[in-house]
Amino acid sequence: MVLQYTTSQEILMGVHKQSVSFSDTAFAFARELVESGEYPNISAAVSGEMARARAARERERVLFEVEVQRRLTLPLEAWEPISAENSLTADARAHLAQSARAGHVEGN
Repeated sequence: MVLQYTTSQEILMGVHKQSVSFSDTAFAFARELVESGEYPNISAAVSGEMARARAARERERVLFEVEVQRRLTLPLEAWEPISAENSLTADARAHLAQSARAGHVEGN
């Protein structure tokens, strides 16, 4: 459950206060970021890392779109078939698996 409230001053500042739950691993990571001096507090760490994740997703989306557009411009005889060993999503799946092993992907 997420509880959320916003005061009129916070609306002007773009701040929304809410109560959220984190896994022990996610909270420990946020605390490490604060203790290392990357962020001044847990709230800033969570907001900052969410912004970084959003930017990373946007970069991935743009790169994917550029690659699709590049492939669409190829003549049909230059298209490369995708074999079962070379899945279109293999790189993305490998990246997600690596992120999960490193603790960057948290479950609910």
